[in-house]
This record gives sequence, C-alpha cells and structure tokens, in this order.
Amino acid sequence: MTEGPERWWVRRPLAGDVLFAAALVLVEVAFVLLTPREFWPRQLPSMLAWSGLCAAPVALRRAAPWPAVGAALATLAVPAVLGHAPTTQSLTFLVLTYTMAVHRAALAAVAATVLLWVPVAALNVLTPLDTGLDVGPAYLVLNNLLTALLAYAVGRAVRARRTSLRALRERARAAEDNQRALAEQAVADERRRIARELHDVVAHHVSVMGVLATGARRVLHRDLAAADEAIATIEDTSRVTLREMRRLLDVLRTDAEPAADLTPQPGLAGITALVEQVREAGLPVVLEVADPVPALDEGVSLTVYRITQEALTNALKHAGSATATVRLGVDAGGLTVEITDTGRGPEPGPDRIGHGLVGMRERVALYGGTLRIGPRPGGGFRVYARIPVEPAGTVPA
Repeated sequence: MTEGPERWWVRRPLAGDVLFAAALVLVEVAFVLLTPREFWPRQLPSMLAWSGLCAAPVALRRAAPWPAVGAALATLAVPAVLGHAPTTQSLTFLVLTYTMAVHRAALAAVAATVLLWVPVAALNVLTPLDTGLDVGPAYLVLNNLLTALLAYAVGRAVRARRTSLRALRERARAAEDNQRALAEQAVADERRRIARELHDVVAHHVSVMGVLATGARRVLHRDLAAADEAIATIEDTSRVTLREMRRLLDVLRTDAEPAADLTPQPGLAGITALVEQVREAGLPVVLEVADPVPALDEGVSLTVYRITQEALTNALKHAGSATATVRLGVDAGGLTVEITDTGRGPEPGPDRIGHGLVGMRERVALYGGTLRIGPRPGGGFRVYARIPVEPAGTVPA
C-alpha cells in the first residue's frame, strides 16, 4: 500500500528533514541567481558549501532537536569567515524556533528560543556586519527579536491547533463508541421486548391446546364429532405454536426477564380501536382496508399492530397540524401496512437513537419482511411494511 506524503513525512522524520535542509540551500541558490551578477559571491561553490553547513541543523530538527540547536549556534562563526551571513543561517534559526515551539512544552520552547536568538542579538551589537544599509545595531536587534517572536508564536499556534484537533478526534471517537453502544443496547432491549411478546403468544396457544385437550378427553366417549373437532383445532394451534417457537428461539432472551402472563397481545382487531384513540388525541386518521385480510398468526398480527402504533405515535408527536392514513392490504403472499401523514415529520438530530425505528425493523426482520421509512415526495412521512404470510397449516423447516 502506497503511503501518502504526510504519513511518509511523519514516519521518516530524518529523511524528510534532510530534504527540507536541501530545499533551504536551493532557496539561497535561487536568491543568488535572481540578484545582479555583480553582487554574486566571488567563490560560488564555497558559498554553497557554507550554506549547506548552515542548513545542516535542520536535518536534525525532529530526530535530535537539542543537538540541532547546538549545531545552529556553532554556525554563528560562519559570517565572520565569509564576511556575510548566508540566507540559510537565518532560515535555519527560524525553522528551529518554530520546531521547538511546535514539538516542545512552553518552558523548553522559550528556553530554545532565547538560546538561539540572544547570541544573534549580541553579535549584532558587538560585531555588526556590513550589510550595505544605513541601519544601526538597534534596528538589527529589533528585527531579529520580532522575527523570533513571530516564529515562536506561529509554532505555538500550530501546536495548540494540533492539540485541539487531537482532542476533537478523541471526543468524536468516544461519542461514536457511545452511540454504537446505545444503538446496540436499543436493539437488545427491543429484542427482549419482542421475546416477551412472542412468549405471550406461544403461552396463549399452549394454554388453548391444554384446555381443548381436556375437553376432548372428557367428551371422547360421548361425542366423537366434538372430540374430533377439538383435536383438529389442537393440531392447527400446535402448528402455529411451532412457528412462533421457531421465531422465539431466534430472539435474544435473558434470564432476568420477568415472567409473562397468558394475556394475548393486541392484533389486527385492535387497530380500529387504536385509530379511534389517536383521533381522540387530536390527529385525524383514516383507516383503509383494501382487501379482505385473511386469518393471520397472532405474531404477525401483533407485529402489524405495533408498527401501526409506533407510526401513529410518531405522527402525533412530530407531524403537527396534519392528517394520517392507515392502509392494510394483501398482495401475492404478503400482508402490507402503510401509514402516511401530511405533517413535517421528525426533526433530525445527532442524539436521536430511534428506538421505535429499531423496534419496527426488528419486528419486520423477524418475519422475513421489508420495511421502508422516510419522507414522502409531496411532503409528510411514510412508513411501509410488507410481511410474508405463511400458508395456514404449514410448519417451517
């Protein structure tokens, strides 16, 4: 895998800084070539050698910063030898000041800045170079002081920005982990809730079979037709129970769940009462049943009821002044339920976990169905679910 420039620069600081030092020498060469020829140094190769020597501490700025500062101080004798200060010397002092301000704590960065620039100021006062400009030592000292302060300030600003970005990344990572944990907890809670309700359905069927078996045993010798009818009902109920048990085993259930009673959960018959309840709460709702709905397993009926309940509850909370429609229908091998409203829908937010949405998806997925939730093209919100309806009297493999 090819590494990017930034990653390569970070992983190989010595190699990157050697190239940086070479770039400083090239900058000085460019300055020389851009000046008139009469101002060129007498010995150009010698000037390049001294320039490279002054830029050499930059190659150590991250691998060995304090030795780099010491090497830079050693190059202060070069102007006395050449009669002028190479451009790379000034650039090296700026780069080292910036580097120490970025990578070191405030005390160490200030110490390095003072250590670098105080000798420069002293040389400007004691042995000023002939720059060809009519300026005094005070001007040179002030110029160097402002340059040092600028390099130090830029370095500290970059360090503060990097620290802030690092803290933001950590905070975002922690928030993402927390969001993931909350979503997983929501899924687990919803699965346990579905398990409780499926347990209610299965327990109800088993109770019915027990009652029918008792009745069939009592009338077996007196009324064979009644006993046969009861046994046939037990047969059909047992198949439904097996289907629900198979789904129940696929849902997470913990030992800490409270024991459920045998009261059956609401189904399709309860949707009419649910619609009336929502109307009384202030949301006009229209119930449309497109086709005759066949007899369904109680688990499927419960799923359709819960989806309708959650969708209407959300519409009541978020739709505002609006109307809603509940449509029930049957297509080829499946039951469809669609809840639409003409409101504004829920407002998006980063802290919304969407437990209701999680519950809908878990319920529909449990029966191998599909769920679509989102804004309507003409405005409002739409919840659509399709659940395959298994033929009565069959047991899934």
